[in-house]
Amino acid sequence: MGGDETMIVAGVGFRQSVEADEIVALVEQALERASFTRDALGKLATIEALASLPAFMEAARRLDVAAARVAEPALLAAAPHVRTQSTRSIAAHGVGSVAEATALGAAGPHAQLILERIASGSATCALARLETGS
Repeated sequence: MGGDETMIVAGVGFRQSVEADEIVALVEQALERASFTRDALGKLATIEALASLPAFMEAARRLDVAAARVAEPALLAAAPHVRTQSTRSIAAHGVGSVAEATALGAAGPHAQLILERIASGSATCALARLETGS
């Protein structure tokens, strides 16, 4: 591994009825849109309220990445950097996009949003990049 390794974090928001297949497919679609291979993905992140749901855990296992839960302080810290502003998401979680905020929150303080929220029927996904080499 070189010192300028780029790690991608996929942040996801989803309805409780979502299937793992849908999360996996959406994350793969997001990576493809941003021109990254699945190998670049380091974490799958979501908010604490959703992190223990089986579909999320299963999706992380299928993608072969760590499942990250983003606590409220990190979520709110990421809020100003979120580009999508969904009134439903703001009302429910205090951020314009759970997917964007959790991607940024899990990637850390110097993260950059590289793909704004994309959506499927029951899920949303955004990608953030953490530059690990400084």
